[in-house]
Amino acid sequence: MHPLIRTSVRKAKLVYLWVTRILLAPNRFGVPLPTRIRYAVRGGFIGDQYALYDLSRRSKREYLSEFDWYRSRWINEPFDAMLNNKIVCNEILQHHVFVPRILFIKNKGRLVAHGETLPVSSVHDTIPALRQVGSVFMKPIAAGKGVGVRRLDMKGKSFWIDRSPASEDQLVQLLEDEDGWFLSETIEQHHELARIHEPTSNTIRLITMRRPDGAVEIFFAVLRVGTSASIPVDNGSRGGLVARIDLESGTLSEARTLWSKDVFTEHPDSGVLIRGANVPMWDEVKRQVLDAVEAVPYLQFIAWDILVSEEGPCVIEANTSSGVNIIQIWGPQRNGELGDFYREHGVIR
Repeated sequence: MHPLIRTSVRKAKLVYLWVTRILLAPNRFGVPLPTRIRYAVRGGFIGDQYALYDLSRRSKREYLSEFDWYRSRWINEPFDAMLNNKIVCNEILQHHVFVPRILFIKNKGRLVAHGETLPVSSVHDTIPALRQVGSVFMKPIAAGKGVGVRRLDMKGKSFWIDRSPASEDQLVQLLEDEDGWFLSETIEQHHELARIHEPTSNTIRLITMRRPDGAVEIFFAVLRVGTSASIPVDNGSRGGLVARIDLESGTLSEARTLWSKDVFTEHPDSGVLIRGANVPMWDEVKRQVLDAVEAVPYLQFIAWDILVSEEGPCVIEANTSSGVNIIQIWGPQRNGELGDFYREHGVIR
């Protein structure tokens, strides 16, 4: 694609995102419309960020905005598409780290088996394989933030969708109605993570950044913990909690949420202590991620989603960018390490 055309396409996408994802973003904090419009136009902030960052008292110049995040998604260009497509990402990463096995893919109405799974002609043919593995996640091929993710469980003649009882017909209907999805085998989480909130797989979001000299560092990490509101996912944008991980020790801070200013030392549903708990196998998580980063030296920024199982870390997916909210609820970053990294790559001035 000609550079001028590529630039024009990128600008058009940013305009579309500004309208749909910023100006028309959910307003969970009830920020008045004039304020929302003002901060959307003068800075690219959504209403929730105005409230989360307390911008009525603090300067917006201290914070990275939602618009800055969207612009950051091209830092890895032209390799960003590799991470944006979850199938391609899985295919590449499986040579370097443990990833969930993909069983089936449905795109543009065409259903195909993946790997060693038996051939299929209709979604009905997926049921024997699903019964065999017992549990899968149904995920959109390209969407993020946990949008469209469903958990499907099968045992004998019993079925569950997102942990709620369902019939085989309901499960088949779901697979038939939706398109652009894949089914990946569920990896059961470590018992210490299941204790905090068993109904969701509670994953680590860990960010690596490559410096101009090629050196890689782990910049930031949180444990995302699901709640009754976020089932079947743990994403903060879906109502889950986030607890910051001390990069040296793997110890958790208190948990916070992107839907309110509440702070939790214990899980609101299970009552299990969060603050002061330790992420299992933390040193192994860091070692495997840093080894994997060295295998893809052409990528500058990766937001890793990692589930720790009893056997060790499993990379659920890798992303070409990360929402700034889960980072900045712990402090502003425009003049911090992430802001400096964005400047190095021309995202902000």
